[in-house]
Amino acid sequence: MKKRGIPFPTHIIISGLVLIIQLFFITAVIVDYTVTSISAYTLSVILGIITVIVIINRRGNPDHKISWIVFILVFPVFGITVFLLLGGGRVRPRIKKRMRICEARYKHYLNNSDDCLNSLKYYDMLHSRQAEYLIRESGYPIYSGTSTEFFSPVENLMPKLLQELEKAEKYIFLEFFILAEGKMWDDIHLVLKRKAASGVEVKIIFDDFGSIRRQNKDFVSKLRAEKIEVAVFNPINPTMNIFMNNRNHQKIVIIDGKTAFTGGFNIGDEYVNIVERFGYWMDCGIMLKGEAVKSFLCLFCIMWEFTTKKRIAMRNYISDYTAETNGFVIPYADGPLSQKNPAEGIYSQMLNTAHKYVYIATPYLIIDNAMKNNLCMAAKSGIEVKIVTPHIPDKWYVHNVTQYNYLELLEAGVKIYEYTPGFIHSKIFVSDNKVATVGTVNMDYRSFVFHFECGAWICDSDTVTDIKVDMQKIFDASKEIKISDWKKLPLLKRLLQAILHLFAPLM
Repeated sequence: MKKRGIPFPTHIIISGLVLIIQLFFITAVIVDYTVTSISAYTLSVILGIITVIVIINRRGNPDHKISWIVFILVFPVFGITVFLLLGGGRVRPRIKKRMRICEARYKHYLNNSDDCLNSLKYYDMLHSRQAEYLIRESGYPIYSGTSTEFFSPVENLMPKLLQELEKAEKYIFLEFFILAEGKMWDDIHLVLKRKAASGVEVKIIFDDFGSIRRQNKDFVSKLRAEKIEVAVFNPINPTMNIFMNNRNHQKIVIIDGKTAFTGGFNIGDEYVNIVERFGYWMDCGIMLKGEAVKSFLCLFCIMWEFTTKKRIAMRNYISDYTAETNGFVIPYADGPLSQKNPAEGIYSQMLNTAHKYVYIATPYLIIDNAMKNNLCMAAKSGIEVKIVTPHIPDKWYVHNVTQYNYLELLEAGVKIYEYTPGFIHSKIFVSDNKVATVGTVNMDYRSFVFHFECGAWICDSDTVTDIKVDMQKIFDASKEIKISDWKKLPLLKRLLQAILHLFAPLM
């Protein structure tokens, strides 16, 4: 299929140019004063020292602090300017307050089930620790009356997604980082348009940055003319606003409160391999039916009001549908507007409580020392730790940092594979035939620190076995990386990787 000729959005070009002009103008003024004035130079040195002290004493990831300090030391005036203007990762209090209000408005509809958690404790004390952590850290409850079905690759998910969309009687809610025009969207849009015309409520959220150059300029207006409500998350604008760095990376589909989908996939033809980008695109998704759908509904309502400032009467959208299952599910979310970090935390919990194995799929492996230590400790204690990353990268600089992290992990006994057919975009953790997570969370700073993410934790379900089987197929199609392979890399490439690694938390 030919790619659609969609011009680069004018507002993105203008916003980018205005931001660059603002940044360099302010930097030029500061540099000019610093060079021509002893007092200005002294002030800049003092300001640099104060900035470094502030960074060191802030709460947060030490690796992130080091990157800012190095950036300021390498580019003194420019580095300080960027840090002061962009806040070094700070988000304005009013934005955090708005999110807290949204969460409070909808989360009270989610009742924690002590009976469900106690049941898990009775049958599986070890993995109930993971559940308790995730419930406390994310604020989303555990469910038992939920069935799950795993799909990989996404070509296998699409027929089921379209089938479930056709069943919608009341509403369809969709939320994606990328919503791109193409064959995949055309098939989904055909159903949405018909359902909206018949009175089914259809709401869509997509991220403005994620969907850059993936839509024609009249895309949103046409949808609204079809009675489809659209919210654009965090539109790109030319202001010096650190929140521009925080994107909505969640992927959710909710149908009538009975069915939900999540996973690594977006709406774009590469995700179903209609067009080729970076070789074969391997991704996955999961379908949930039953009680746990309520949490995904809550997630969507929070993000809808946060984005549009319009409330949803969530009580009217909740279904009492319950599915038979032999396992437990916790849908969860993570984001940059709180100090909590459940997405990275549950990955660490799974590594720390594993008995036999942990298999991991991630498109990026840009991790801090704490996560690296967890991976190494698990491998050194006899746990079979396998990680698969892409062989064909989507971003050359990110792939170089990913490869930089191989050596220490390999020396500790972690087995690393590269998916040779192309690009693996799945985000999977699976352990001991007992527990797994599937969602949107990459193993990198953007997912752990900057983005809004979501996923589903699954325990004691047949779906876990399905995920393990899929992971084994992926390993079989991949090349195992040995220490000798890493050491064969040219010296200049290894030097480049080491330099890029210093700035990994800023990528």
